[in-house]
Amino acid sequence: MKKIADQRYYLVREDVLTDAMHKTLEAKQLLQSGTVSSIWDAVKQVDLSRSAFYKYRDAVFPFHSIVQERILTVFLQLEDRKGTLARLLSTVTDTHCNVLTIHQTIPIQGRANVTLSLDVTAMDVDLEDLIHSLKKLDFVESAEVISSGAL
Repeated sequence: MKKIADQRYYLVREDVLTDAMHKTLEAKQLLQSGTVSSIWDAVKQVDLSRSAFYKYRDAVFPFHSIVQERILTVFLQLEDRKGTLARLLSTVTDTHCNVLTIHQTIPIQGRANVTLSLDVTAMDVDLEDLIHSLKKLDFVESAEVISSGAL
């Protein structure tokens, strides 16, 4: 086997992964989250052979797990209402993100732009779940990831 420094990595879309690779990722997530306590239980739950799990376990990873920098920048458009920034920040901190910077424009025509830089090292949800939670807030008109060295 090649040394890690000599190995090459590729970023591929999820839809081109084999079924066994998908199931391996699911099994690894079950193990990591503590939902199951053994590889046997994990592969049984996702309907994967142990040999396929062992074949792929050190070869497929969620993108966010191999990126070293853990900073996420999110751009949001908000309705200008009393308490919106406080509610926004509460939602962010509920996911265990640490707010590094906040930039808010002066509201114009009842709208303000907010850019958040977040340390997501301890974040306990997926990026998609975080963005979905932000978009669900009644005062958020849009939420977009503008840079991510994290996920």
